[in-house]
Amino acid sequence: MKFVIIFISLFFSKILFGADITVQMLNKLEKRNMVFSEEIIRINAGDTVFWEATDKGHNVEFISKNGVPEGVDKFKSKINKDAEFTFTIPGIYAYWCTPHKTMGMIGFVIVGDDKSNLDSIKKVKFGGKSKKIAKGLIAEIEG
Repeated sequence: MKFVIIFISLFFSKILFGADITVQMLNKLEKRNMVFSEEIIRINAGDTVFWEATDKGHNVEFISKNGVPEGVDKFKSKINKDAEFTFTIPGIYAYWCTPHKTMGMIGFVIVGDDKSNLDSIKKVKFGGKSKKIAKGLIAEIEG
């Protein structure tokens, strides 16, 4: 009986207390340079994402113009430093590595499966290689 109670407690603790996800900031992953280890993350409100400065020269910055749900404050980590953010407002969050945003180092967090700000996300001005990568990732989010 104790085993059942422990199992149920552990199962529901993830739901109640949120999940933690770690994303690595990398110089290279497979055939791509300057990339986050996960480019699309789906989480629940209350979950925390940790960005690990695995390789030097990277940071995380929310794209404040059209890239986050209404009511979200600016977020920008320091270069070469781990960062974390607890997501409380549902919607899609677009982010990039500031020094490498034109090289395709972008990512999206979808909170609560809420895609209500998708039209706004489509208006984000991605440049360089990020333009093509964003198009593919947004198509994946829509699907």
